[in-house]
Amino acid sequence: MLIPSIDLMGGKIVQLVQGEEKRLEFDNFNYWIDRFSKYPVVQLIDLDAAIGTGDNRPLVKQIAGRLPCQVGGGIRDVKTAQELVNLGARKVIIGSALLTDGRINLEHACALAGALPKSALMFALDSRGGRVAIDGWRTQTFLTAFDMIRALEHFCGTFLYTHIDTEGLMGGIPMEEVHAIRSATERHLVVAGGITEQREIDDLDALGIDAVVGMALYTGKIRG
Repeated sequence: MLIPSIDLMGGKIVQLVQGEEKRLEFDNFNYWIDRFSKYPVVQLIDLDAAIGTGDNRPLVKQIAGRLPCQVGGGIRDVKTAQELVNLGARKVIIGSALLTDGRINLEHACALAGALPKSALMFALDSRGGRVAIDGWRTQTFLTAFDMIRALEHFCGTFLYTHIDTEGLMGGIPMEEVHAIRSATERHLVVAGGITEQREIDDLDALGIDAVVGMALYTGKIRG
């Protein structure tokens, strides 16, 4: 299944390359909301909240009220996760909050699983150079996605694996990495990171994996 991505920064929809260089920017929200309304779910990320420079909560609330969304970016406590679910988020994406001082925070994972259904919890595996990156991908850790899976699989219903090295580059996602992640977990798996062609989406679908697509949709490479 194709999942369109809506990334918010500075009150606009943006597309970044590897989480750093802004490549595209839009403020015609109704156009993209209408265009993505046919999809079963949309990924909605508040980039400002993820990197700690503010938030786009009014826009998150507006979009999540009109589209079925999995919402992420700066969700660092149970209360915020619950609030977003109450606003209409189908799933909340938790990443940086699962790590404290470079270690996996099992207490927090347990608290989230106790407060929300596992089906509503999507844990992020954002990988650059084989290591997990947090704080809007600004901070590199010594942990791998496989370390995260082993420790956290019990607490969530879905993992979101993002291959940062290819994110936004329109060159495809490395399938060998995806196969390795697929083999490591029985949880529902969603992947992102440079997915550019319908063929990739079909190949991922055959593995039971959903594909998050951003740049290829906004540039028309994939017709959505």
